[in-house]
Amino acid sequence: MTSLSEPRFHDEDKAREHIEASRWPNEVNCPLCGSLDVMHMAGKTQAGMFLCRDCRGKFTCRTGTVMERSHIPLHKWLLAIHLMASSKKGMSAHQLMRMLGLGSYRTAWFMAHRIREAMAPAPGSIEPIGGKGKTVEADETYLGKSPKSRRKPNERPIQVFSLVERGGEVRSIIDHTTVRSALYEHLNFESSLMTDGAQQFKNMLPVGQHQSVDHSKYEWARGAVHTNTLENFFSVFKRGLVGTYQHVDKKHLHRYLAEFDFRYNNRTALKVEDAERAAKALTGVEGKRLTYRQPNEAQP
Repeated sequence: MTSLSEPRFHDEDKAREHIEASRWPNEVNCPLCGSLDVMHMAGKTQAGMFLCRDCRGKFTCRTGTVMERSHIPLHKWLLAIHLMASSKKGMSAHQLMRMLGLGSYRTAWFMAHRIREAMAPAPGSIEPIGGKGKTVEADETYLGKSPKSRRKPNERPIQVFSLVERGGEVRSIIDHTTVRSALYEHLNFESSLMTDGAQQFKNMLPVGQHQSVDHSKYEWARGAVHTNTLENFFSVFKRGLVGTYQHVDKKHLHRYLAEFDFRYNNRTALKVEDAERAAKALTGVEGKRLTYRQPNEAQP
């Protein structure tokens, strides 16, 4: 178990060494041109800075990561990553601000979004869920206000669609064109599919590969036929939104989903403990960049 008193959470030099070891476990390479011909610059004013002999560019362990151009000390970044990776229902920006001693809520809010970006799968790394001999559950849930609290009569709740491989990973998608198109994109069609009785799931797989339970008749499980794994995931996600974050704008929801997906996909049941989960999140910081303007723009 990781102790929050460890030096890397309080000492800037130890934090920098930890991040450098995580990013370059074998040999430092230039994130600007890829060259291995780099040198560590000396002097207190250039602590942690490298010089590439090929492109003559200077860089640090922040360059080319979600931490680039951030003035927040590295040890606070490591502590924030650990806290978000180990909190089952997430951690609010207000709580991060208090625990890390950050100057403003906005700073903590943006920092948390950058960490969620690190937790999201790398572009091009996503493969279909499931496979031959594997069971996948698919279901959708809705996030929104009750009819009494909606500002507009025709205001629609937000649709979240998820797939989970039993004993494996979960993947959540927000407002896909249709459930069927999401299945075609994210499901390995050699899987056994378990759903509820919704019409959109019918006739997508050969007879025997798709089984369902009828929630309208209070049927929640029939032997191995159920969607309880996914219902449990939705329960944790919704309790996190209501109890921790309280209000999430639709344009930010995909990042919160990435956060909850990440923790589920690196859970204790898969023998991934807090320290390993934080280490995986740290490896995800590279090759991603998030500016302050981007979280405030609608999801593409």
